[in-house]
Amino acid sequence: MRVLILGGTCLTGPHIVRRLVQGGHEVTVFHRGQSVAALPAAVRTILGDKEDLPALAAAVKAVSPEVVLDMCALTEDHALGLMGTCRGVVRRVVVISSIDVYRAYARIHRFEPGSPDPVPLAEDTPLRKTLDPRVGLRYNKTAVERVVMSDPDLPATILRYPAVLGPGDYQHRLFNTLKRMDDRRPFILLEEGGARHRFSHGYAENLAVGVALAVTNERAAGRIYNVAERETPPWAERVRRIGAVTEWNGEVLSLPMEQLPPHLRHEMDLAQQWVVDTMRIREELGYAEVVAEDEALRRTIEWERANPPAKVDPAAFDYAAEDAAVVAHRWQA
Repeated sequence: MRVLILGGTCLTGPHIVRRLVQGGHEVTVFHRGQSVAALPAAVRTILGDKEDLPALAAAVKAVSPEVVLDMCALTEDHALGLMGTCRGVVRRVVVISSIDVYRAYARIHRFEPGSPDPVPLAEDTPLRKTLDPRVGLRYNKTAVERVVMSDPDLPATILRYPAVLGPGDYQHRLFNTLKRMDDRRPFILLEEGGARHRFSHGYAENLAVGVALAVTNERAAGRIYNVAERETPPWAERVRRIGAVTEWNGEVLSLPMEQLPPHLRHEMDLAQQWVVDTMRIREELGYAEVVAEDEALRRTIEWERANPPAKVDPAAFDYAAEDAAVVAHRWQA
């Protein structure tokens, strides 16, 4: 199968490319050249920006792909450009979306009212109707999904990603926790709701397995899939699992919001859990993880230690304030 990947040089992309090549598929990566990735020698690369529709059309014509995988469709215009370019030329498109399309996300961040939606969130669970006010039209995966899935002439597949862990995690999702462990803090302090909160994650190499299955399996046409870990622990338990990998022997403590120092407080409604159901992709496409959780954490931690964020806000690590909060709580108890 000839596959054209738009993006594909960050986090999950190189793993997807390698799995497709190992499966005997012909892969071309169309990207801006802003990220360097170790791709198999058989992979063809074309430099270009997908927002430059003539350049995208030229790439599609040059490759004549059977499937286009778009890993960077962020807006309605991106989706319209993709479908307009591929319609009549490509057999199917596969688009990476996010679990933040669910109404649960809007309720966590308090920009849509209502009581918590039950979890796990299945693919037909209600989606949010409101733009995230922090980003507006610059990021609108719900519109991307609507455009892609409503085209009568070009079959599509959507894969909804969770929080992604792994080497290359540009969001440094584990950094705040890992730094405290590496600083040998005797405890890690969480807000009570945050300690109980469950939020689906996935390891990059594991997610790539699901994407490759969706790209190469025609049964995926017209389908939407959550792809994430099978079991999602509360955040306090996830912290303990990270600690086990790092051999950190401290405690995970939780306090009411009003007893926390300011840098640990938040405005989210964490009564809304954010856990997705992944049974559809497991049953329909045979998805299963290939890297165990402890190994996934080990690799992510190893990379994070070697590649810390360029800028770290010292105020986010006010250990004196954290110590004082715990002392005050214990005196009250």
